[in-house]
Amino acid sequence: MASTDTLLNARKLSVAFNLGGQQSLAVDQVSFTIHKGETVALVGESGSGKTVSALSIMRLLNYPAASHPTGEIFFRGKNLLAASEDEMRQIRGDQISIIFQEPMTSLNPLHSIEKQVGEILRVHRGMNDQDARVRVLELLHKVGIREPEKRLGAFPHQLSGGQRQRVMIAMALANEPDLLIADEPTTALDVTIQAQILELLKDLQREMGMAMLLITHDLGIVRKMAERVYVMKSGKVVEQGETAGIFGSPQHAYTQHLMAAEPKGAPPSTDNSRPVVIETDNLKVWFPIRKGLLRRTVDHVKAVDGLSLKLRAGQTLGVVGESGSGKTTLGLAVLRLVSSHGAIAYVGNRIDGLDSRAMRPLRREMQVVFQDPYGSLSPRLSVAEIIEEGLLIQRPEMDYDQRRSRVAAALREVGLDPAAMDRYPHEFSGGQRQRIAIARAMVLEPKFVMLDEPTSALDMSVQAQIVDLLREIQVKRDLAYLFISHDLKVVRALCNYVIVMKNGKSVEEGAAADIFDRPKDDYTRALLAAAFDLKVAHRTATAT
Repeated sequence: MASTDTLLNARKLSVAFNLGGQQSLAVDQVSFTIHKGETVALVGESGSGKTVSALSIMRLLNYPAASHPTGEIFFRGKNLLAASEDEMRQIRGDQISIIFQEPMTSLNPLHSIEKQVGEILRVHRGMNDQDARVRVLELLHKVGIREPEKRLGAFPHQLSGGQRQRVMIAMALANEPDLLIADEPTTALDVTIQAQILELLKDLQREMGMAMLLITHDLGIVRKMAERVYVMKSGKVVEQGETAGIFGSPQHAYTQHLMAAEPKGAPPSTDNSRPVVIETDNLKVWFPIRKGLLRRTVDHVKAVDGLSLKLRAGQTLGVVGESGSGKTTLGLAVLRLVSSHGAIAYVGNRIDGLDSRAMRPLRREMQVVFQDPYGSLSPRLSVAEIIEEGLLIQRPEMDYDQRRSRVAAALREVGLDPAAMDRYPHEFSGGQRQRIAIARAMVLEPKFVMLDEPTSALDMSVQAQIVDLLREIQVKRDLAYLFISHDLKVVRALCNYVIVMKNGKSVEEGAAADIFDRPKDDYTRALLAAAFDLKVAHRTATAT
């Protein structure tokens, strides 16, 4: 493209952080350009500097702790690093917008959806409440929110992950920006919603002539979306070029490593004669919808609606489906963390009628690993304190030295150095934090573990490592896993059996090989097409 088409030009950009009086260089003289209407991808693993580079464009780093020892960022000929705060305030959200990775932490929990999307229109366009409401409804409809009129008064916690991300996109596109920065915009979304979001972004990009800076570790998305790619490692650009050229003939060893990194292998062999660890029969979780002055129940949200499953020792049962399909609610019900109806049996004994006191001894044997380790690990506790917390409750007879020894053994089992046990979660990478979360679950020697999207927020290479680790621990301990995920590549590598959920019901279930090779239901076929082909031809998946 001609230089007159250049929208943004970053030249020798460096970013340093002041840590305890010493400077740590996160980005080291990185240069990249974005032309009008094109999509450029910054690719790399966690810690490579890609997000820090993007946040520098909008001056959203924690200044003055962050600084720019070198570099310039020209947007429409204006150096953003030299712009005043008033000038940047006019640019942010109007000419340049951003979609963050985790909408739950980006949206204000105290404000309704209408207020949050409408605020951008009132600030930058001076719209009154009535005009803003009309535009908000138009935006919510455009990004695929069903019945947007009913969602205006909703708060972020009342929406599914996919719905929250769609609201974030509506906010980012409200003023039709010239440049959209998309920071891992689909990482936490299920595959069909991911495919729909990507197609939505491409459609809106063509419609508005908008340029896009895509930050991701998912090379499948890059291949589909970007015209040009910059590969980053340790704060530097190690390879750049046209997408087709990079994928067709990667030159740098790190680029080759990224392309080869995905979960591989097969789940451990299974034996249907093994004892049943978890079994449910016609399990239901219905949440009441109350209206009126007296808050009478007028209907129910049927999050789980009559689902039966059986999981044996040494087996992994995968539960897949779109956001809002009931996957996580099913797992929480099995663990007796939400109220439910229907039989739940653990190692042959009914537990659905037990109260919290009666369940407490069983918590040692029934553990959970959550999706976001940064959110599930207390920032105020050291790693040793986090892992030993369960021992304090479940093994009160153990003394301090015994607990430290058990914590050290748990860290070694998950591939971490026990010498780091007195450090805090923020001092570890995302993959290391997930290993800590796994160690916290395994230190109590459970028989059953619910894994709720444990790899969705991780880099591809780290995903593969965590999958290998989970398989290794499962074989060693003869564990039963309930694996909840929207990443079907990970499911195929880890699960013996699969249940496909939609709207709280099972639409298809069976051996993983049969589900992946010979799917019977149209919905299952749509999930598989989105996961392995990244095709968006189907329209059967609902926007959740």
